[in-house]
Amino acid sequence: MPRELDPEYEPGEDERELSLRPKLLSEFQGQAALKRNLEVFIRAARERGEALDHLFLMGPPGLGKTTLALVVANELGADFKPTSAPALDKPKDLAGILTTLKERSVLFIDEIHRLKPAIEEMLYIAMEDFELDWVIGQGPAARTVRIPVPPFTLVGATTKAGTVSAPLASRFGISLRFGYYEPGELDAIVHRSAGILGVDIDGEAASLLAACSRGTPRIANRLLRRMRDFAQIEGKGRITRKVVGLGLERLEIDALGLERLDREILRAIIQKYAGGPVGAETLAITVGEGVDSLEDYYEPYLIQAGLVARTSRGRVATAAAYRHLGLEIPSEDGRLLF
Repeated sequence: MPRELDPEYEPGEDERELSLRPKLLSEFQGQAALKRNLEVFIRAARERGEALDHLFLMGPPGLGKTTLALVVANELGADFKPTSAPALDKPKDLAGILTTLKERSVLFIDEIHRLKPAIEEMLYIAMEDFELDWVIGQGPAARTVRIPVPPFTLVGATTKAGTVSAPLASRFGISLRFGYYEPGELDAIVHRSAGILGVDIDGEAASLLAACSRGTPRIANRLLRRMRDFAQIEGKGRITRKVVGLGLERLEIDALGLERLDREILRAIIQKYAGGPVGAETLAITVGEGVDSLEDYYEPYLIQAGLVARTSRGRVATAAAYRHLGLEIPSEDGRLLF
């Protein structure tokens, strides 16, 4: 008997964590306008019995791009084949995937902005003509043959839409941009995830977690799991506002959801570079963080929260950053110096 059908079977921790991902559009919280349009496109493709047009997903990390790709496959009743651009090292890697796809499969490529040129060029023909160019032989005797591949849907996801080449971006029929989530949407996500994890949570505690989640579902779920730990060991098993307050203090997360490194970035700009401007590489070295991590994870939210402004000369701390850190705002005749 499969263990999942055993009445005595209890899912393990890893399985519960994986189950936090929504599987259908009706379960996917937030991104309302994006979902309304996508629902139309999926329904139309399903009624015609065709593969959905290629889908380009853009936005900061943790907002649900991978989850939405899986949701699309589930809604279409199609096979789901996930990979990432760094894993596609040679053209034969992509060819191996494309030739094993079933009709109307969903091929998900994460970090698609990191595709190598040779692989990207092979992908062009596959996306447009559902064929694969392959070279047979070497030297003067070499010849190119076209191998048919089943009609499929490519879902490409990126956190750096501006670095995706124009020829590749133009081949996607549907382009969707993710935005940060509202506190109410994150509150609903926290309640849903708490139900799946089998943990009790107060309404005030859920709202506080939502407010500290940087507009990002992945962070909301991560914090929920940590608060579950604090509730189990430091509390009575229930996540209350007191437990969340304790947990956030121990994790060094403040009311805006800023982590210790976020505050170090702000202090570096203000105290070491007189409020800016300062370049990304210099700032990354100062706080001991990679440039990619700084630009992809920390900086977008600091800009979204109005704490940092990005100018042509570099990053600048805003008046809100000074206020948040409790520092005096430099001024001259009542005017900000930046």
